[in-house]
Amino acid sequence: MARFLAGLMIAAALGGTAAAHAQTTAQNGGTLVILPAYGEVRQANDEARATLMIEEQDKDKATAASRVNLKMKQGTEIVRKEDPQAVLKTRGYYTYPVYNEEPVQPRQGNRNRQPVGWRVGQYLEITTPNLAGLPKTIAAAQRILALNSLHFGLTEATSRKLEEQRIAAAYRNLTDRLAAVAKAMGRNPSDAVLETVDFEASGAYAQDAAPAAKAMRGAPMEAMQVEEPSFEPGETTLGTRVVGKVRFR
Repeated sequence: MARFLAGLMIAAALGGTAAAHAQTTAQNGGTLVILPAYGEVRQANDEARATLMIEEQDKDKATAASRVNLKMKQGTEIVRKEDPQAVLKTRGYYTYPVYNEEPVQPRQGNRNRQPVGWRVGQYLEITTPNLAGLPKTIAAAQRILALNSLHFGLTEATSRKLEEQRIAAAYRNLTDRLAAVAKAMGRNPSDAVLETVDFEASGAYAQDAAPAAKAMRGAPMEAMQVEEPSFEPGETTLGTRVVGKVRFR
């Protein structure tokens, strides 16, 4: 009799466990899960973007402009000679008056003030994949021009090659997270149906705008020898976000 009662208790317990499992399955059956994921790849930078500039100040506007034009022409020729691969682009050219530092009367502004000089400047942007020769190129250009900013990044060709790797990494992360969610829900990953995969426009990077140039005061620049600077290109991290809609059967 005791064995019979014990058998009944074990059977009831097993039946209760099965019922609980069936109830859990019934509760999450048809559940829609929104699952975000992320994948990234890293790549050594293979492109440099430098901005060179020249600024001159003189009482005569034409004199200041002539000096700027001449020095920018000389600096551009140096860059072309040192790095034939470089792509050059004029970033800007400015001319504005310089006034003395006497206090301005209220409501007077600059309307009745006469400029004591003129400040003229120009920027030259250099984009090149020749990182090995970059220090020599910059040092040669700095004999005449000034280095205003420097950024490292990836060439367009390299970015395109990394696109497949970024998508694959994001999708792997999505499937890994799906398996973890299924385990937490007490379900088999094979019960999940991936209804939608949304690859967002991620991995995009903007180059920071070049900082404004500071006014150069003091003695005129001389075409003297400049020691080569040291640059560390570093690396760029590109990422892709993906959102999946998963429904459990």
